[in-house]
This record gives sequence, structure tokens and C-alpha cells, in this order.
Amino acid sequence: MDPETGAAAQKEFNRAQHELDQGNVLAALACLERALSIWDDPLWRSRFGYCLAKQRGQVTRALELCSSAIEYDPENPLHYLYLGKVYLAAGNTFEALQAFRQGMTFGGSPELERVLNDIGVRKSPVISVLSRDNLLNKVLGIILGRFGLR
Repeated sequence: MDPETGAAAQKEFNRAQHELDQGNVLAALACLERALSIWDDPLWRSRFGYCLAKQRGQVTRALELCSSAIEYDPENPLHYLYLGKVYLAAGNTFEALQAFRQGMTFGGSPELERVLNDIGVRKSPVISVLSRDNLLNKVLGIILGRFGLR
């Protein structure tokens, strides 16, 4: 690839990153599509996957893109951030939390910390010796929560 083509792709990627930082996923998706059509950089795939899941609902394709980015660069916490965001877009909070925590093991990022704080911390089970999924814990938690005792 010649330097002009690489510079054009990098410029589109930088614009996409700026749009993502501003919360404009649709504009970022358009920029990433242009950038990846010029130069298929594996490091950009996780961002593109997130944009696809968020704007077009293509969760399966988004998961494939994030997985390929992680396979290429497994210690980059940003790939785990975008993988977690794809899971959140799909409504799978459990998998999202696992991805975010995995990203934190590789150094984390301020955005990873912010997302984890936004999701929040679950309260401990009412009866700690029983699992969180135990029916008794669930029912007691609901009842105590309705009375404002929890």
C-alpha cells in the first residue's frame, strides 16, 4: 500500500474515533467503513463491530469482528471494551461484564472503568451461604427490596 492510501485510511479512522468519542455512532460507522475499505487494519475491527451492532443490529457480525481483533491483539483493553459494548447492545449484561473485566486485566482504560461504574455493583445475596440464583435468595431480595429494607 502506498503512503497516500495509508494516510487517507488513517485520517478516516481518526475521524471515526473522534465521532465515537462524541457519541455519534452513525458517523463513526460511515468513517470506519471508508477506512476499512481502503485498508483492512485488524486493530480497527472492534470499533467497527461495535458500530455495526449499535446502528444496524448486526450482533453476530460484530462479535466476529471483535473476536478477530482480539485474536490479532489479545492484550489491547480497547478490544474488550468494544466487545463488551456489543454484548450490551445485544442485551447480554453478563457477557459484557466478563469482557469488561477481561479488559481490566490487561491494563484497563478510563472508559472501561466508567462503563463498569455505570453498570454498578450488585448487592450481595440476602442469605450469603446460598447462591445468588437460589429461589429463596431471589424471593427474599424482592420482598425486602419492596419494603425498602435492602
